[in-house]
Amino acid sequence: IKTNGELWVWGQNSYGSLGLNEGGGHPSYPGSRSSPAQIPGTTWDKVSSGNYTVTATKTDGTLWTWGNNSQGALGLNDVTQRSSPTQVGSGTNWSEPMAQLSFDGGGQIAGGVKTDGTLWVWGQNERGELGQNSISPGNTGYSSPVQIPGTTWTWIGSGTHHAMGLKSV
Repeated sequence: IKTNGELWVWGQNSYGSLGLNEGGGHPSYPGSRSSPAQIPGTTWDKVSSGNYTVTATKTDGTLWTWGNNSQGALGLNDVTQRSSPTQVGSGTNWSEPMAQLSFDGGGQIAGGVKTDGTLWVWGQNERGELGQNSISPGNTGYSSPVQIPGTTWTWIGSGTHHAMGLKSV
């Protein structure tokens, strides 16, 4: 993200993960770019990307996702792939985005922190990655945001089959 709020992308476009509204079905990778291309708009604030899924916030506090949506990792209450940024809900109080997808096909989760300190997650919950005090064998999870208890979260991150967060004192 440039200082003027422009978001630029390049590389392999698997599942439309470049967000340029171009194909992206694996394994053919149509729309891959070898030089930077701008995602429309100039109000991007923060971005987090997994292998094929991207989550980003804009300066107006909205949350956007695109790319691979298996297991509902885009938080849009479905499993349809998106090749351009799509807003998650209508909220304008998102402050920290997070997206992650492991190469072994597991751990596809995403989430974000809201300005009120609440933490929200969605996607695969096969090994308890979503912090809901449950495990969902068979790769079932949540395709829309669910809250992790607490209200003093400031940051969220993840790895293969796990997530982590920071809370303020």
